[in-house]
Amino acid sequence: MQRITQPATLEQPLPGQTPHAASEPPFFNPADHAESEPMQRSLFGEILDWMLVPLLLLWPISIAVTFLVAKSIANQPFDRALDDRVTVLAQQVKESDGRVIAVLPTSTKDILRADDIDNVFFQIVSPDGELIDGDHDMPLPPDDENRQPWAVQLRNDMMRNTEVRIAYTYLDLNRTHPSILRPLPQRMVLVQVAETLDKRVHLANQIIKGVILPEFLILPIALALVWFALSRGLSPLTELQQRIRARRADDLSPIEPGQVPEEIAPLVGSLNELLERLSQSIQMQKRFIADAAHQMKTPLAGMRMQSELALRQTSPDEIHRSLEQLSKSSETATRLVNQLLALARAENQPPQATSFAPVELVGMARSVVQDWVQTALGRQIDLGFEQPGHPAMINGNATMLRELLNNLVDNALRYTPAGGTVTIRVRVDEGAARAFLEVEDTGPGIPPAERSHIFERFYRILGSHTEGSGLGLAIVREIVQQHDAEMDVFNNPRSLDPKFPGSLFRLTMTLDRVHDTTGKA
Repeated sequence: MQRITQPATLEQPLPGQTPHAASEPPFFNPADHAESEPMQRSLFGEILDWMLVPLLLLWPISIAVTFLVAKSIANQPFDRALDDRVTVLAQQVKESDGRVIAVLPTSTKDILRADDIDNVFFQIVSPDGELIDGDHDMPLPPDDENRQPWAVQLRNDMMRNTEVRIAYTYLDLNRTHPSILRPLPQRMVLVQVAETLDKRVHLANQIIKGVILPEFLILPIALALVWFALSRGLSPLTELQQRIRARRADDLSPIEPGQVPEEIAPLVGSLNELLERLSQSIQMQKRFIADAAHQMKTPLAGMRMQSELALRQTSPDEIHRSLEQLSKSSETATRLVNQLLALARAENQPPQATSFAPVELVGMARSVVQDWVQTALGRQIDLGFEQPGHPAMINGNATMLRELLNNLVDNALRYTPAGGTVTIRVRVDEGAARAFLEVEDTGPGIPPAERSHIFERFYRILGSHTEGSGLGLAIVREIVQQHDAEMDVFNNPRSLDPKFPGSLFRLTMTLDRVHDTTGKA
């Protein structure tokens, strides 16, 4: 089968551009590369941010709430004093000869004016709206207010461009005392006492200072304690880091989970699992190198012996015979090296790095069979190929699948005696969305007890006299695992010779639903 490849074309320079400039690589800027790298986060800083940012946000809110609470606390004693003043003033209002008068002794006025900080004002208004006594410019209560006799009410208002607190009550002249009940029309006299808010503001500020100033002292202490607590709490991570750094390069023993906090125990468990997998991988590589070295000894020793024998021979026939043996040993060594490289490539290929693409299974299998036709004819084996009536599309790596099928066909041709048959078959189960690749031979077969071991590296069935390296089926296993497929081994159901029950290797893969049966997207 002829393969035609095209030589790689060289990049042509643009018009007006020299060949050197056309082939010059683009300028690499380390700063741009550094900007694309993700920034490393600090666990200590992130925890500190989540603790301090809410604290710093809540602190001004707590100051505002403290101010409102302090203002409410400061108002209570002064409101009670203001209530007493308006009650005393209301008790001085009398009606005489149909006129409303206020009998205010000097002591009463002294009580009203006895304030060294705030200004105190009062006002008495008759039912007709006439000012009886006091300050004429005091603001009046709202007109739509429900007027309850002898009920003292409080409000904030403005007087002479200053905010004041006003206590006021209504006095019913037909009920000069709250205990007198008469079904007579109400004649309301308004009595008001107002004072400025200097004492209240001063007391509220003193309360705020008493609360806020300790917070200024406590906040740095709290930050220092948080810093210390975080440093102390994260110290086991530092100790774990030191313990890991103190290990030897070849120490893959698990980390003792009892010596770490409960919160990072899952991380240590995952790390121990990784160390275990790494240890297993290293052990596999060591076994692989040891087995490979052992397997290479035989063909290399044979080549050396045949070459030394050829040097000692004088007869042309003997020299020719030694050279033939040397060629066979060289061919065996070459095949062994190629299989070792293929196995190492398949084992060290991570699943995410495998480039999968739609593969037409029928055409790929047919191409592989054509490559083995001459070998089958030389061994007098009937090599056949059976296919469905339409293409079978799967998703996989075409190169790896060809390697898999080549190893299966090579294995079948090696163990099938002259006059036997080897059949490669592709089947499709549309209902189950499955594609089957089968390699069937009429060789000695594989006992059921051996079928779980034949995919191990360098494993050979006892009593087998066929030449081989024991790596072909190990390569098949790795490729099957890479494709998340299934490989089953049976006796050949079509074999009629009980001495040669034959073998049937069946690879099961999932059909590619993205493409139709014609192989077109």
